[in-house]
Amino acid sequence: MYKYWDKKSDEEIRDIVFQALDQNVNYDEQNVLGLPASYLDRNVFNQDASFLKDAPFLSTLIKNPNHIGCHSLGSSESYFKGTQEIERDLIKICAHDVLNGSTNEAFDGYVASGGTEANLQAIWIYRNYFKQEKGLKNEEICILTSSDNHYSMDKAGNVFSMPVQKVEVTENGRFITEESVQAAVDIQKSKGVKAFVVVANMMTTMFGSVDEPEYYSTVLEREGLDYFIHVDGAYGGFYFPFSQKEHHLDFRNPKISSVTLDAHKMAQAPYGTGIFVVRKNLMHYTNTKEASYVEGEDYTLIGSRSGANAVAVWMILSKYGPFGWMEKIFILQKRTAWMCEKLDELKIKYYRHPSSNIITIKNEFISDEIAQKYGLVPDNHKDPKWNKIVIMDHVTIERLSELIADLK
Repeated sequence: MYKYWDKKSDEEIRDIVFQALDQNVNYDEQNVLGLPASYLDRNVFNQDASFLKDAPFLSTLIKNPNHIGCHSLGSSESYFKGTQEIERDLIKICAHDVLNGSTNEAFDGYVASGGTEANLQAIWIYRNYFKQEKGLKNEEICILTSSDNHYSMDKAGNVFSMPVQKVEVTENGRFITEESVQAAVDIQKSKGVKAFVVVANMMTTMFGSVDEPEYYSTVLEREGLDYFIHVDGAYGGFYFPFSQKEHHLDFRNPKISSVTLDAHKMAQAPYGTGIFVVRKNLMHYTNTKEASYVEGEDYTLIGSRSGANAVAVWMILSKYGPFGWMEKIFILQKRTAWMCEKLDELKIKYYRHPSSNIITIKNEFISDEIAQKYGLVPDNHKDPKWNKIVIMDHVTIERLSELIADLK
């Protein structure tokens, strides 16, 4: 069932990481003079601490591998080939075992600085495709996404000088419709837009709401417009595929070209671990050939990045294995359902997608004191209409019970 993802013991994980580090450059033993790189500063970070022999992630952090470039494309900086192989394995796990990519298809990808960068990487690729292959101008290529989108789409529009068009969602269900997509497309088509970069949500950050990508493809194909669909799974990528098996937001859908996942949310990796996965033969549209001093050149938005982040995510997924991960999500789903039952008893109005662990409560049911006491996050700090609860590992039923008692 799972092609690359399996559960490993602590000893196996430790051995694999340390063997990878042994294949990386050793600044103490090798006469390497040309790299603008070294270990973390020995005057500040103790590299001789005895506990490091049993701490593969911390050891990787101290060894400081630079994972510049995209290692699924071929040659990369050979000085860090050991930990690059772990990153390649991680991308395979995400592409095939989390996002259901076919064994007959290969994928590219890399560990980005976060979901924002991964979303920008996708939009950058598709903008360049339309410019290079179709001869379009920036203003003729529009980012199309729902009004519940993450702000990274607005940031991408700013950075890449592209228009951004929001598709309205229903107030209570938080979903797009074919009609709302059509209305949004009509607006941009009248302005001369000829191609769209669609960003479909796999659980939005505020509501946990989910888009149906078929609405986008139906409208755009009916209008005869070129498009790519990218899935923003920055929140839901390590959650939604395990809480809802049947959906159209992964690589089983041939209309999905790329996906963002964000390991520093539900996977509890260190911050700075977004993941970008894309079908083959697209990544080259963002090749920076001017990075000629980099072995393999650079295709990524960020350039230099920490190999330790990739090792951290690989370690987390290897520790759980796919079935352990399913159990983790199952427990969070049960906690979320329990909380919804209690809110129903109190007749408190809220939104929750049934496959999500986010509960977003109407603001009139939450006092400022309660919101502050429990760290509830508003949709807008200046004029809040909603406040959300996110059921993470540390958000136990005991802690939720305290909130329920105060709400009574």
